[in-house]
Order: sequence, then structure tokens, then C-alpha cells
Amino acid sequence: MTTVKYPPNVAVKDCVILFDGVCKLCNSWSQFIIKVDTQQRFKLCSVQSPEGQSILSHFKMPTDHFDTMLLVEGNQCFDKSDAFLNVINKLGLPWRLLYLFKIIPKGIRNWLYDRIALNRYNLFGKYDTCMLPSEENEHRFLKSEN
Repeated sequence: MTTVKYPPNVAVKDCVILFDGVCKLCNSWSQFIIKVDTQQRFKLCSVQSPEGQSILSHFKMPTDHFDTMLLVEGNQCFDKSDAFLNVINKLGLPWRLLYLFKIIPKGIRNWLYDRIALNRYNLFGKYDTCMLPSEENEHRFLKSEN
């Protein structure tokens, strides 16, 4: 019998969004999730944090440069447009209507995603350091189980 290995600090039913903590677009996305995810289905984690780094390592993703948002659901990992669409699909109406973009072939969706992701610092800006969660929203961020 094989045991399913989960990423560090991720439980079976967790949905964790990994985002670039210095990217202004990514931080806005995180704030959007906190506001719209009223059922608090998602936990957030910056890729620069120790928890984010260990999850990236678990999935054999680069830990020194970040080209995509990741969605981790239990022991599965989704990236690029699949991550975005899977998140949107869980947010309820009207946001889940954007899931209709899933009919666009993945190659085209990911090409469009990459155009934004690879130019996000030029388009939206960058912070010098990772933004810290507010005390009010701290429980929404993934923490080490130490």
C-alpha cells in the first residue's frame, strides 16, 4: 500500500494559493481572495516564505524565480491558467462565470497567462520586501506546524 505524500504544512482538504509576495499584482490578487472568499476555502502563502519554499521544493518547482501562481489542493498542484480558473471556480457567482474560459485550449490560455506573469513587475510594480498579513487576516495565511 502506498502512502500519499502531502506537501509540508498542507492538510488533506487544504486549498493553498502560493503567490509572489513582492509582486503588486499578486498582492492585489491575495487581497481580492481575502475579500471575496467569504467561506475562507483558501489559505494564502507567499513563495518567498519558508512554507512556500518547502511546498515549491516538494513539487520540484524553482525556488529562486517565480513565473506562476500555484494552487495546491491536498497533494495536487495546479499552475498558470489552471490554477487561476480552479480558484475562480470555487469563489461562487459572479466570479465562477470566468471558468467558462476553460473551453479555450490550455496552450492558448497559458500563453496569455505567461504574457502577464512574465511582465508583471513592469506592468504593476514590485515591493522591496514581502508584504506581511494584517493581524485581522493573519489566520488566512499558511503557517508552519512547528
